[in-house]
Amino acid sequence: MNVHENGRSTLLNNRSGMTLTEKILSRASGRTSVSPGEVVFVNIDILMSHDPCTPGVASVFKKEFGEKAKVWNPDRFIMIPDHFIYSADPQANQNIRVMREFAKEQGITHFYDVSTEGYKGVCHIGLAEGGHTRPGEVLLGTDSHTVTAGAFGTFAIGVGITDGAYALGTGEIPLLVPATIKVNYYGKKPKSVQAKDLILLLMKELGVSGATYNAIEFSGNVIDELTVEERMTMCNMVVECGAKNGIMVPNQATLDYLSTRTSIPFTIITPDKDAQYSRTIDIDVTGLTSMIARPHSPDNVVPITQLENIAISQAYIGSCTGGKTTDFIAAAHILFERKVIIPTYAVPTTKEVFHNLITTYINGISVYEILTRSGVKLSSEPGCAACCGGPADTFGRVREPVSVISTTNRNFVGRMGNKGAMIYLASPYAVAAAAVSGFITNPERYLTNV
Repeated sequence: MNVHENGRSTLLNNRSGMTLTEKILSRASGRTSVSPGEVVFVNIDILMSHDPCTPGVASVFKKEFGEKAKVWNPDRFIMIPDHFIYSADPQANQNIRVMREFAKEQGITHFYDVSTEGYKGVCHIGLAEGGHTRPGEVLLGTDSHTVTAGAFGTFAIGVGITDGAYALGTGEIPLLVPATIKVNYYGKKPKSVQAKDLILLLMKELGVSGATYNAIEFSGNVIDELTVEERMTMCNMVVECGAKNGIMVPNQATLDYLSTRTSIPFTIITPDKDAQYSRTIDIDVTGLTSMIARPHSPDNVVPITQLENIAISQAYIGSCTGGKTTDFIAAAHILFERKVIIPTYAVPTTKEVFHNLITTYINGISVYEILTRSGVKLSSEPGCAACCGGPADTFGRVREPVSVISTTNRNFVGRMGNKGAMIYLASPYAVAAAAVSGFITNPERYLTNV
């Protein structure tokens, strides 16, 4: 493993080339070019909101645009409840009721109600499954991990309630054009290394504020070789180092995925060869080992070999970062014909993911069976669940001040429930390895047959 920075570029006012993010914002603002530091009004293609934020967005929208006002485009406002949806908590249920009322008032086309057959699950994965993440487009969401959609070549960012309400009424948003950090992953990725390890390594390099309001543009042969879901994991966590967005040019796997999800035409945008970047970071992944983030920050990252034999009391597989189909398949390779010895919870991100666990086989046994036979407590109800703590009755919530290893994206104090819990962030391989051993361990020892 080798991390090298080529130095900081001086951004010029008179520039001929643009980065991937700049080209999308230029197109969306009707400009021939944009430069970092400029403020432009950007036309948006998709706005998404979930259950914690939709009531606030709807309230501000009605206050500012009028009680009888209509949203700018009912086909392009996507509503997906996912945070607190299987709870008896009164406020959680009220949020869902508000979503239903607003969707009915506005005639929203894509309201994936939790009570319907068309329900998705975690919004960021549901957006992709629903064909709403398209290359070259601008996607806003009232959640910081909306950046996940950058995996599809989309300019995708999280916004607050006020900005969300403004966009809902106008179909546009004023944006400061971010500078771009280019991160090039190259070399031969070891079989035990997953996308989570790659992004944790970048977190270690940049820190929680090292990319503040910068775009991160991923490139290199390693990025090209990643699956769609692995690419989503990469973009998902850029916000943890302060980035405005993460983005990459779609690879063939991404285009194949999109061909089964949407019939809406899109344009693949690539960065100019003479694009200028604020920084360029080259990362050779050859020889890289599994990485892990120690409590209580996602940038408190070390190689997993430095923490081997630390006892773990609970494991969790789930979230928009680590609860996708390929994440569960990875965990199943470790769990195959083994038993977990600590409480291990697993929550699929979407209904489709849960279905895939039943229909995907390893050595003649479904992933679903592998997980349940091993003793994993597998939920059939997709959603965010314990990733963000949630109400007291949330599945998998950390209730005691214990050490937890998780495939999620944040390990702040109290993030998964109990404020005394020590949360370690790691890949599905590493979480599964800890579940069967009871301590942090390098998953390589369990991957001899993969």
